[in-house]
Amino acid sequence: MRVLDLFSGIGGFSLGLHWAGMRTVAFCERDPWCRRILARHWPGVPLYDDVCRLTAERLRADGVNAPDLVCGGFPCQDVSAAGNGGGLDGAHSGLWHEMERLVAELRPGWVVAENSPALRVRGADRVCAGLEALGYACWPLVVGAAHAGAPHLRERVFVVAHGHATGNLGHRGAGTVVAHAAGARLAERESEPASPAPCLLASRPGRWPPPPRIRRVADGVPRGMDRRVDRVRALGNAVVPQVAEMVGRAVLHAASRAA
Repeated sequence: MRVLDLFSGIGGFSLGLHWAGMRTVAFCERDPWCRRILARHWPGVPLYDDVCRLTAERLRADGVNAPDLVCGGFPCQDVSAAGNGGGLDGAHSGLWHEMERLVAELRPGWVVAENSPALRVRGADRVCAGLEALGYACWPLVVGAAHAGAPHLRERVFVVAHGHATGNLGHRGAGTVVAHAAGARLAERESEPASPAPCLLASRPGRWPPPPRIRRVADGVPRGMDRRVDRVRALGNAVVPQVAEMVGRAVLHAASRAA
C-alpha cells in the first residue's frame, strides 16, 4: 500500500507501516527539526511543510501517485486532557479538518487517524461522522504501547476507516482490524519474514529496547541553550512504531480478506 503520512513528526507512523509492508510516498510536517530527520531517513520521498496548502492537485503535479492509505497523528494540544479543552475547534487539533479535506480529495481506500485518549470525549464522534459522510466505515479503538510489549501503557486512540468503494468489509472487517490491532494473530503464516521491530507482541517479553538516554529538560529552555529540547519534544509526540505496525498489519490482513 502507498501511504501519505500527514503530521509526520519524526516518522514513527511511517516506520511502523514500513515494517508492516507499506511504502510512504509523501510526508507533510512543518517542524524544521523533524523535517531534517525525515529527509535523512527517507531520502527522495517528497516532503511538504504545510498541510493547509497541500492538495491532491499538487501531489499529482509532483508525480505522487494516489495513496492507498492516508495516516496522521494530528495535533493533540486541544484534545489532550492536559490541554485547553478546545477539541476539534482549537487552533491546533482543528487541523484534523485539513486531513479530512485531503481524504475527500484523494479518496484513499484506508484512513488511519491517531490522537490522545481524550479524543474519545473531545471529538472522536466528529472525526467518525466526517469520514462516514465521505463514505467510510469507521472503527475507533484504543491501542497502547503495552499491547506491543512495551513496559509502559501509552494508550492512544486510532480511528481506522475503510472506503466502501474498495469493497465493503462490514462488521467482519471491523472485528478483524480491532482484534489484530490488539495483538491477535498478526502473523498468520509461519513463513512470513520476521519483523525488524524490536518487539511486536506481548508474548515476546524482554525484547523491548531500553529508553534513550535523554534527561528531561525544563519547559521553556531556549533552543540555543539546550539542543535536546527538539529531540525530547519530537519523541514525546511520536507515534510508537511498533503500534503503527500492528495497525498496519491489521489493515493489510483485512484488505486481503476483502480481495
